[in-house]
Amino acid sequence: MSGLIDTHAHINYPDFAGNLDQVLSDCKEFGVEKIVAIATDLASSEEVIQLSEKFDPVYAVVGWHPCDCLNAPEDIRKELRQMADQPKVVAIGETGLDYYRMPSQRDENKNESDDNLYKEKQAQLFQQQIEVAIDTGLNLVIHQRSAFDETMAYMNPVSEQVKGVFHCFVGTPEQQKSVEAIGSLVSFTGIVTFKNAQEVRDTVRATPIDKMMVETDCPFLAPVPFRGKKCYPHHVHHVAEAVAKEKGVSLDELAQITSHTAHGFFKGLID
Repeated sequence: MSGLIDTHAHINYPDFAGNLDQVLSDCKEFGVEKIVAIATDLASSEEVIQLSEKFDPVYAVVGWHPCDCLNAPEDIRKELRQMADQPKVVAIGETGLDYYRMPSQRDENKNESDDNLYKEKQAQLFQQQIEVAIDTGLNLVIHQRSAFDETMAYMNPVSEQVKGVFHCFVGTPEQQKSVEAIGSLVSFTGIVTFKNAQEVRDTVRATPIDKMMVETDCPFLAPVPFRGKKCYPHHVHHVAEAVAKEKGVSLDELAQITSHTAHGFFKGLID
């Protein structure tokens, strides 16, 4: 079978500390040939680079997550440009916008002004990472939650300069078409296996097979039959099986096509 690629994994998290040799061994057993390790801030960006240098199947994505925006410095562009020069850095991210739970919804002492500051900081970081991606010729790994239209408002004007993968995609078929129209991709997680996720499966069926990738977002979102437990990169095998079923193709064909798409999207991912 053509090798699968877990295109979004947080293997630098403490969940995997001291266990990566076994993690990679399990990946090999399940036909997962590569892991794209995703950062959420500058410190974790350094961590995923180090992992990519230590383990041949691992590649790195460097950036700053929108939910961590309030801990970010004013400008991260210089550091990201330097990191992007590393040979196994294959994209910028994960970046984007997340309006799912605003500060005022999490803390009764916060108000609309705090929410506005939160949005402004996310936008600032997103714009900086778009700029770095364009400057370095890398694409973007995009996180968006409850902010699809706002995210698209940033991506539409730069669609001729940079592409994005909307990771952990749970949007509608119509939203997927909007992503496709700007030359970007969507990626599906273990959510596709959840009993209550028929809408996601509908979107999988509506998405052209060469416009998608598969991922785990581990250690989160373990697919059935592991739902509620820690997710591992080799679980992308189960995600791919579910997506292949929805697309009416074999697992081998799904692996071949999505891996080809990943190699085209992540610059420097060695075939």
